Amino acid sequence: MRHGRTLVSLAQELQRQLDSKKDLVVPSALVRHQTDDGGATTLEVQETTGPTRYGVTPLARRQLADKLGIPQAYFERMRTDQPGLLDLNVNAWLDQEGERRLLRTLDGRVRAVLSDRYRRLDHVDLAEHVLPILQALPEVVFESVELTETRMYLKCVTPQLRTEMAPGDIVQAGVAITNSEVGQGTLSVQPLLFRLVCRNGLIVPERGLRKTHVGRALGRDDEAVMVFQDDTLQADDRAFFLKARDVVRAAVSELSFHQAADKMRRTMGIRLTGDPVQAVQVLAQRCALNDGERAGVLRHLVAGGDLSGYGLVNAVTHYSQEVEDYDRATDFEVLGGRMLAWSAPDWRPVAEGG
Repeated sequence: MRHGRTLVSLAQELQRQLDSKKDLVVPSALVRHQTDDGGATTLEVQETTGPTRYGVTPLARRQLADKLGIPQAYFERMRTDQPGLLDLNVNAWLDQEGERRLLRTLDGRVRAVLSDRYRRLDHVDLAEHVLPILQALPEVVFESVELTETRMYLKCVTPQLRTEMAPGDIVQAGVAITNSEVGQGTLSVQPLLFRLVCRNGLIVPERGLRKTHVGRALGRDDEAVMVFQDDTLQADDRAFFLKARDVVRAAVSELSFHQAADKMRRTMGIRLTGDPVQAVQVLAQRCALNDGERAGVLRHLVAGGDLSGYGLVNAVTHYSQEVEDYDRATDFEVLGGRMLAWSAPDWRPVAEGG
C-alpha cells in the first residue's frame, strides 16, 4: 500500500483549506473566460462586490469543456494555439446555455465546475464524523492517509481481526474511505484486506456504502451569484455521516472480513496455465493498463513465483506501491478487489493467456 501523509498533516491541511475555499452558484452569463498568450486561463465572476478573477485548474478546464460540449482535444488546441478563439467560443456558449453552475474555489482558483445540483459532502465533515469511530477500532493502524487534488483517502487496519491464507501469509481486516469534493467519484466506505507479507492493500468494492454527490438545486435567484461559505453547509448531511459511521463498523466486522478473505482464498485454486506474459496482456487490455503498468504487474507476478489467480491479484496490488500518483495507486488496490469477484468465465481468458 502506498504511504501518504500523517493524520496530523491531514488535519492541518483540511483546516487550511477550510479557511481558503469558497463555493459560488453562478448563472453562466455572469462568468467570463479569459486566456492569456501563455495559455493560462481565468474565470471572471460578476459577484455582488464586483468582478472577481479566479485561476482555473486543469480539472476545472476539463469540466468546463465537458459542460459546454466542446471536445477536450479541441479546447486544449485552442488554449495553446488560438487563445482568443477559445475565449470567443467559451463565452458565446456561456451566454447561450442559461444554466447555473457551482464553482468550487480553493486558494483563489476554480478547482471544479459542477452542476448546481451537486451535493457537497466535504472532507472536513466526513473526517469529523468517521475519525472518532476509526480511532476506536481495536489497535487501529492508519496505514495510509492522503489528500490529493481530487480525493481524500483514509485507509486503516485493525490487526486483531486476521486470518492465515497460507502458512505465514497473514491477512488483516481494514476499511478504506474515499471522498471527492470536485466531482471525481462518490463518497465510499469499503472493506479492505491488508496482506502483511508484502504490505499490500486490497479494497473490496462490492460491499460497503456509496453516496453520490447529487441533490437539490442550490440557490433561488437566477440573476444573482450565491456565495456559500462552509460554515453554512456543515449540517446539511449530518444524517448521512451518522450512517457512514455504522458502515465503518460493519466493514470491519468478522462476517464481512471472512467473506472477503474466503473470496481471496478461492483465487489460489485458479491456475495460470498459459504464458504469464499473455495472461498479464489480457488483464491489461481488459482493465486499461498502460505499457509501464503492464510491465510492472508482470514483474511482480514473476518475482512472486505464484502462477495462480492469487499470485496475479497480489502482483496487481503490490505494483500499486510503485505508482507515484496516489489516486492511480489506489485504482490498483480497487482492481485487486474486483478480481476477487470475477466468475470462472471472467478468469478463463486471463488464465489461458488469450
